[in-house]
Amino acid sequence: GDSDGGYSVMDYRAVDPKLGTMADLEAVAAALRANGISLCIDLVLNHTAKEHAWAEKARQGDPVFQDYYLMFDDDRLPRAYEETLVEIFPDNAPGSFTFYPDIGKWVWTTFNEHQWDLNWANPQVFLEMVAVMLFLANRGVDVLRFDAVAFMWKRMGTRCQSEPEVHVLLHALRAASRIVAPAVIHLEEAIVGPDEMIPYLGRGEHYGKEGNLAYHNSLMVQFWSTLASRDARLMTHVLGTHFPPALANATYATYIRCHDDIGWAVNDGDARAVGLDGPLHRAFLSDFYEGVFPGSFSRGALFQYNPETGDKRISGSFASLAGLERAEADGDPQVIDRAIDRILLGHALIASHGGIPLVYMGDELALLNDYSYKADPAHAHDSRWLHRPRMDWEKAAAATAGTTLAGRVYQGVRMILARRAATPEFHAANPILIVDTGDPAVFAFVRQAPAGAIVCVFNFTGDWKTLSADWARERGATVFVDALSEGHVDLEDDRISLPPYARLWLR
Repeated sequence: GDSDGGYSVMDYRAVDPKLGTMADLEAVAAALRANGISLCIDLVLNHTAKEHAWAEKARQGDPVFQDYYLMFDDDRLPRAYEETLVEIFPDNAPGSFTFYPDIGKWVWTTFNEHQWDLNWANPQVFLEMVAVMLFLANRGVDVLRFDAVAFMWKRMGTRCQSEPEVHVLLHALRAASRIVAPAVIHLEEAIVGPDEMIPYLGRGEHYGKEGNLAYHNSLMVQFWSTLASRDARLMTHVLGTHFPPALANATYATYIRCHDDIGWAVNDGDARAVGLDGPLHRAFLSDFYEGVFPGSFSRGALFQYNPETGDKRISGSFASLAGLERAEADGDPQVIDRAIDRILLGHALIASHGGIPLVYMGDELALLNDYSYKADPAHAHDSRWLHRPRMDWEKAAAATAGTTLAGRVYQGVRMILARRAATPEFHAANPILIVDTGDPAVFAFVRQAPAGAIVCVFNFTGDWKTLSADWARERGATVFVDALSEGHVDLEDDRISLPPYARLWLR
């Protein structure tokens, strides 16, 4: 049946036989480690597959295992909870509860009917998952990506997302891991708004004791928002208001695309602060990246439209959303150049911001949308498969030459990552200060190091822009050398020229 792309887990301690065995996984982990690569795997904490042994025993009437899940004898409590819950998949799996006539129970199913939410208020569930976590660590897993953590705790009258108990549980999981396997990293997948994200890296009593890594969802959202609007004021406000200059015992996982859809996590208060209407801006972003907004360069697909909330999410590959698919179809070399510049702008942003930049497989080759998913009955209902193509190894082999479009992006990404590694100002201990450039089209931040600062500047438009050299000097630039290109930055009338979609790491 449907496995939600692997997120319906039947057995946390076994590998799908089609792929191999647990012994094979251990061998892979050892081979990766020998080559300086850490193995990261998902650990789905919010739910199991309905075929999991615990769920099977619950369906057979075992009260011990029924308490592993959230099961109800009638729909009174489910209806009360749903008054404030947000549907995750309104198109394919509306509602958050499923009735099973064979057992006469309603079961909490936040995501899909085949994914039963665990009852984390039951201490036995916590102990079971600690045992699973340590079992995987003993198999050689270096990084555990905790999936859907925001949904772990339920409270009547709330969205049942990011409740305080979630952070208590994640703190406790990390404490257990630090005792037994202290080198294991916890990556927390909490795709939430900017005001909710930082607690997943530890705040208050959990400061420095919760996640080691968390996805910087807001950086991703603001990249796409600014690219479409050509206006960095919202990005400057959000990143400068909600995120501290530095973190303790934790950092961000920065990214532009991943296996999932893009949800426009822009809250209404932040939008109002820069003169935008939140619902209208979110609708604009969906239309722009679906490719239906006049003048859009993007080709994406709608994912899960909720007419009650107006929520519309977007699927699509980095390259297609950034305009390369449409540019290739048009065949205009200058338009293609602009699309490649947008792609490299994103990679330069996540490489310099701070944290660990994550490049989604295929993005280094500018792989385009894969429409073949529509012919697969198992995937046709889910547009996220648009950006989950099989790896094109022939294109990867050819990319090393650097002459193809894929090669141009590949060589550009390699150069960005090489320069990042050679730039000590980007050390994780060095704070990041978001700064206003005075030009709405240009986003900037300063990485302040003991030996001096580096000013990172990004032009989010297809137009030439200039910045005052004095503005850069006041923020720490001294020699006017670009650490990214390693070239000297020439000044004209004491101003810095920024070509379309420029990315500049200014010393």
